[in-house]
Amino acid sequence: MDTLSYKTISGNKETADKKWLIVDAEGQKLGRLASKVAFVIRGKHKPNFTPHADCGDNVIVINAEKIELSGNKMEVKEYIRHTGYPGGQRVLTAREVMEKHPERLVEKAVKGMLPKNKLGNALYRNLKVYVGSEHGQEAQKPEVIKLDSIK
Repeated sequence: MDTLSYKTISGNKETADKKWLIVDAEGQKLGRLASKVAFVIRGKHKPNFTPHADCGDNVIVINAEKIELSGNKMEVKEYIRHTGYPGGQRVLTAREVMEKHPERLVEKAVKGMLPKNKLGNALYRNLKVYVGSEHGQEAQKPEVIKLDSIK
């Protein structure tokens, strides 16, 4: 028996079979949607998952304006940013963010669930979030995926 034939093959960016997937956010809870989308972007649903490589799928989230938050998080949850100038801290509630830029709620939630390093930055580029059901990735022939089928 040849023991050299039992090598563990580590996946990388070139060997990853990346697909484009569409997730409909209508009626979904923000945190549950974000955790499943981050799971797919990271590639943990694939048998060739490699922690140090971008082997996940590209995800398109549509209907971001129809996302739900449980309880009174729309009024209580705060998003803090800083302009870079002295005294430039700005605080917006989830409702204010939802009225101005609803896609940012989903983007920020998913980004917070990805690794905080160069790999996380690369993985974040695999996420596209759109308000409404129209998106600009028809050329990639994305497949619709149900969140219940993940994990």
